[in-house]
Amino acid sequence: MKTSFGPNTLIFPTPVWCVGSYDTDGRPNVMTIAWGGICCSKPPAVTISLRKSRYTYENIVRTGAYTLSVPGEHHAAAADFFGMASGRKTDKFKAAGLTAVKSDVVNAPYVAEFPMVLECRVIHTFDIGAHTQFVGEILDVKVDASALNADGKPDIEKIRPLVFSPEVSLYHTVGRQIGKAFGIGKPLMPDRD
Repeated sequence: MKTSFGPNTLIFPTPVWCVGSYDTDGRPNVMTIAWGGICCSKPPAVTISLRKSRYTYENIVRTGAYTLSVPGEHHAAAADFFGMASGRKTDKFKAAGLTAVKSDVVNAPYVAEFPMVLECRVIHTFDIGAHTQFVGEILDVKVDASALNADGKPDIEKIRPLVFSPEVSLYHTVGRQIGKAFGIGKPLMPDRD
């Protein structure tokens, strides 16, 4: 038997991403979100959802761009801080001792020390209710060399991205590999060879 939680923003996993933007004075800002996900393959696109009251919201509307810096587990405290402090009052990069890097693709900064970055141009905006969803075309993905596997591909176990547990407000990291996608389910295919 399952326990009902009613209409709720509860699903696993919920990514922990740090959204980079520039304010009207060109100051770099970063904010942590958990409402986001990949939404299209062609063009490659990702969504993020923000409240209109957020400083980052104003910045993205004005510039039409944002970055997503993916923190690893050793940057959990900084990611948490980025979600609590307001960029209106605080230079979050300076307070966290991290480095803002100007994207060479979009008008937004990213966190140099985080192992993975997506650089996005806003292609759609949807007013949903309490949040506005920004659909960003992914123009580039950057990954630290130390976070690549032997084949030169991003390694999730080296990046160790954070996920958020919304109902209990906890951070976790991803676990171990359990199988190959498009492989472990093959024995269940009715027309398998």
